[in-house]
Amino acid sequence: MVHPSATHGFKMKYMKKYLTITATIFIFSCTGPQKEDKKTALEHMTTKKDSSLVKYTVNMVVNKKDFSCGMPVSAGLEDTCQYKGKAYGFCSKECKEEFLKSPERYLADKH
Repeated sequence: MVHPSATHGFKMKYMKKYLTITATIFIFSCTGPQKEDKKTALEHMTTKKDSSLVKYTVNMVVNKKDFSCGMPVSAGLEDTCQYKGKAYGFCSKECKEEFLKSPERYLADKH
């Protein structure tokens, strides 16, 4: 039979190693570039959100009438889209969606 004090020292030696390894893993996992990554992600989201706040005016779109319904965009510019580098205005989301189904047809009819 092994004396209890002999196993106590053995258990303490491995317990210290276990705690040291666990503490080391914890420290390295909680520090480092993760904080920078979160900050960068937050800055990216903020920038993206800010850039989506750009509100087009009638003077910023190339069309004077809504292609889908014929309504003048000066009466109410509710939605816009970019197509081939130009901004087009629409009186509603539905009119924009209709234009996007076949933009070449609407642009050809315009001329």
